[in-house]
Amino acid sequence: MGANGRCPLLLPLLLAAAAAAAWAPRPSGALRSPQRRWPVPYRRFDYRPKTDPYCQARYTFCPTGSSIPVVKEEDVIEVYRLQAPVWEFKYGDLLGHLKIMHDAVGFKSSLTGRNYTMEWYELFQLGNCTFPHLRPGMDAPFWCNQGAACFYEGIDDAHWKENGTLVLVTTISGTMFNEMAKWVKYDNETGIYYETWTVQASPEKQSVVWFDSYECSKFIQRTYQKLADLGAIFKKVQTNYTSIILFSGEPIYLGNETSIFGPLGNRTLAAAIRDFYDPFKPHRTVGKFFMDLLKIIDRVILNREFYLFYNLEYWFLPMKFPYLKIIYEEVPLPTGSKTWLGV
Repeated sequence: MGANGRCPLLLPLLLAAAAAAAWAPRPSGALRSPQRRWPVPYRRFDYRPKTDPYCQARYTFCPTGSSIPVVKEEDVIEVYRLQAPVWEFKYGDLLGHLKIMHDAVGFKSSLTGRNYTMEWYELFQLGNCTFPHLRPGMDAPFWCNQGAACFYEGIDDAHWKENGTLVLVTTISGTMFNEMAKWVKYDNETGIYYETWTVQASPEKQSVVWFDSYECSKFIQRTYQKLADLGAIFKKVQTNYTSIILFSGEPIYLGNETSIFGPLGNRTLAAAIRDFYDPFKPHRTVGKFFMDLLKIIDRVILNREFYLFYNLEYWFLPMKFPYLKIIYEEVPLPTGSKTWLGV
């Protein structure tokens, strides 16, 4: 059976873990690791690897996608902020009430009247990007984790307006749009793995961030920043984004797949990692779901353990109160210093 059907699994686990944090005991101390650069830099690659046939998406990635067109330099392009609840097509505004939102950006050409949508999301749904599969006959957890940009003609006004946001944020020239398109190609070919979690030391504003997420909202923020670098002047529009945060003491580096699960690997550590991920597998019965949910609460909340896979490497997170939080916070639109003509 392929790696499909995991999209709805993640949210109930997150909410249950967050609720459990309210009564869980607080840790008295934290483990330490050698001095490192924090946050750990997101790793970029030279090319995007082919996907494994085992990894199958329940919902086809970018079904109406197209290449980004080259527009005339004298064109004037309106840029729109787009935001709607995650899985709005299935659950309506349910997740919007929890401020769990998906972000995109829209463009409208003044010369042609055509409009376009651009977004970045998971090839195989969120659950597969967040938790691995434990396949028979394979020692190492198997990951179906890639994210990519999707560009297509049209803006679904009803989708974005009904439960979310569709608002003009800036206007750019055709020249700037074409330069942005070149950057998108580079960004999409080198930043290939989806990272669900932000990991930080505490809920405080100035808290140390151990790992940054790499998901839809970060792509939109990078796109806005690129446009600002090219000379775009943004309107005074408040822009909030969703983040899923884990709270931990200083992370412990464990190694990569070869060093842990290879012939000379650490069998005890390998078993612990597999055992940790086992309750996150897809469920066929309600009873099994709740049994595994109790295991997750026991390990993450009561025993304060979490194994993170980031940059193709494993880390141990000594979890701390409040353990997990979903936030919806403002990240202001950027400013740039370059001056461009033709807008």
